[in-house]
Amino acid sequence: MYPSAHLFPQENERTKTSCRASPVLSITSTLPIVRLKCCSVDNATHHQHKYYLAVDAGGTKAEFLLADESAELARVRVGSIKILNTPAEVAAENFAQATRQLEKLSGVSLAQVRRTCIGSAGLRAPSVVSWLREQHTKRIGGELILCGDEEIALDAAFQGGRGVLALAGTGSNVVGRTADGRRTSAGGWGPVIGDEGSGHWIGLEAVRALFRAIDEGRETILEQPILRTWALASREQLVQVGNSVGPLKFAELTHAVVECASQADAIAFEVLRSAGEEMARFVAVVIRHMQELEPDESALPEVAIAGSILHSIPAVHAAMTTALRRSWPTIVVHTEAVDAVFGALWRARTSSH
Repeated sequence: MYPSAHLFPQENERTKTSCRASPVLSITSTLPIVRLKCCSVDNATHHQHKYYLAVDAGGTKAEFLLADESAELARVRVGSIKILNTPAEVAAENFAQATRQLEKLSGVSLAQVRRTCIGSAGLRAPSVVSWLREQHTKRIGGELILCGDEEIALDAAFQGGRGVLALAGTGSNVVGRTADGRRTSAGGWGPVIGDEGSGHWIGLEAVRALFRAIDEGRETILEQPILRTWALASREQLVQVGNSVGPLKFAELTHAVVECASQADAIAFEVLRSAGEEMARFVAVVIRHMQELEPDESALPEVAIAGSILHSIPAVHAAMTTALRRSWPTIVVHTEAVDAVFGALWRARTSSH
């Protein structure tokens, strides 16, 4: 085992990306995979050991993993390093904190790192690419690879190979990759117009279902857990707050929905079932796209999962699996969520010079 330091543990978030895969050195028409050579520090080829750094730059947290060619050496979790949703000075301090912790835990200077792979959303924005490059140049040696966060999650599950990844956390997205590296995706259009099956979607749908039940005279125990979660005293306050907060705020209600479903509340359970079926719909779209791209491929792709919703809420995972097996009875759906940072590590270790 390797030492770890978990700082600011929070829920991970994913956002929509829709490029099709290509080799690491290429730049696609939508989301680029960028390789950058940093010459400000010594190249790791001058050192006996080869060290690799993997980073999963999630929406609310970032995972940093330092390894050599065969073993993980140290892992830390810090706050977000995504400047699209975190002030740049805060993100920079989080990045610096991660590097300090890694060096302390491993005893390895990050100037000796041979190659770093950072998986992040938002790489279509030049400011994101330049900021990540600047942080890397300041603190870490060797080569830098930037690629999409959904790509490192795919690599964690399939190591560059064929498969489908269904991701449902704070947001949601489904992406597939063919045997020859082409990618297709569905869903994940953001919290207002998309992200069906995600944490905030579950919370919002539960509030909507609650008020429909009130109108129709149906029984549900959803109201009090929702009020407690948001520290509200009345239904009137819920109406006011529910119509004034942003959609991501509703992700806080997911645990209340799960709690009610566990107590056999039919309306809460229906919300969770619907979340799984929404995810299955997007997975089916991606599989059919892959079948169009691979007309001679008869085998179904396996479906890996990522994100807290599919990993931690059995009712959502079961509903997705059941819906998929109506169309494909033999489809393989993974039960354990992938750890995306290991996809970044695989890419850092195996990418060609």
